[in-house]
Amino acid sequence: MTSSLDDSFMQELELCKAAVDERLDGFFTGDSSYGMLLESMRYSLMSAGKRIRAVICIKLCEAVGGKKEDALEAACAIEMLHTYSLIHDDLPCMDDDDMRRGKPSNHVQYGESTAVLAGDALQAAAFETILQSDLPPGAVVDMALTLALAAGPEGICGGQFVDLNFEGKQPVTAELIMLSGMKTATLMAAAARIGAIAGGGSPEQIIAADMYARALGLAFQMRDDLLDCVADEGELGKPVGSDRKNDKVTFATLMGADDCESMIHVITKKAVSVLSGEFADTKFLAWLARTLETRKS
Repeated sequence: MTSSLDDSFMQELELCKAAVDERLDGFFTGDSSYGMLLESMRYSLMSAGKRIRAVICIKLCEAVGGKKEDALEAACAIEMLHTYSLIHDDLPCMDDDDMRRGKPSNHVQYGESTAVLAGDALQAAAFETILQSDLPPGAVVDMALTLALAAGPEGICGGQFVDLNFEGKQPVTAELIMLSGMKTATLMAAAARIGAIAGGGSPEQIIAADMYARALGLAFQMRDDLLDCVADEGELGKPVGSDRKNDKVTFATLMGADDCESMIHVITKKAVSVLSGEFADTKFLAWLARTLETRKS
């Protein structure tokens, strides 16, 4: 049974997602000789994603005193970069997944070469979008640099490389935490930092935003690992057991379901605790962390 506060926050979340979806829907339209490429980009970008990173960006902007409009372009850029990473992760040479968000993966729908190019184009478009922000030039540069660091070898690309090289091996918990930090938490932290920068946050607020999102990202990855073992495939929107198929050791397989569940709870509490003292109102951000803790998809 949900409370009226839960309902209020859920409505706030949906309004935020709707604003992002409405803005994203204006990208990559029109007829051209490369129209199929644009269609492929929109196919993945406009699918039923959670928009969690975009929401984090906007809500951290608001938490430091900014407006949603200040962070909207940056939030869209983050979604473009995230979508690129999903398209490439699903490729046969990577995780080789045929389903994403309840429908065929991009390479299944459009072919492998188009999927690769769609991912490449979305990554480029992410930087184009964030660099065209109307915010002060210094803030725009800081946001673009933050996104670039999250995208490169110290972020999601490096994380995917490490993930592939762990296949068939037996990494320890510390190595999985390092991997999660690169592949999942880094982009969430970038979204939080970018939001705080867009809102004119102080250095202390930007650091707190980063710490919140890194903890959130680690808990998020642990929940993903657990869902890959126990979720309903229809509810999850992608195949269950893909980690086992790829011979991957995950938090769930390494720690066991019960210990993994307990660790998710501990890390979520840490995410909530780092918000204290730096922001005037943390109720939504705390609610979001606790909601993601128990998600089913």
